[in-house]
Amino acid sequence: MANHKSAIKRHRQSLKRRARNKAVKTRVKNVIKEVRLVVAENNKEQAEQILRTATSVIDKAAKKGVLHWKNAARKVSKLRKLVNSLG
Repeated sequence: MANHKSAIKRHRQSLKRRARNKAVKTRVKNVIKEVRLVVAENNKEQAEQILRTATSVIDKAAKKGVLHWKNAARKVSKLRKLVNSLG
C-alpha cells in the first residue's frame, strides 16, 4: 500500500476507474451477445434495432478510452456483417 498522500489518492482513483471500466466492458459484451442471439433467431428488424444500440455503446466505450478505437471499429464491423448476412 502507498505511503504518500498523493499515492494514496492515486490508488483510490485507480480503483474507481477500474470499476467504471469493468462496467463499460461488461455492457459491451452483453450488447454483443444480444445482437448474436437475435441474429440466431433470424429476426432482421430487431437485429438492426439492437445493432444501433450496440454501435452506440461500443462507440461510447471507445470515446471513454475503455476500448481502442480500432478494436471498437472491428467489433462494430463484425456485428454489421453478421446482421447483413440475414438479408
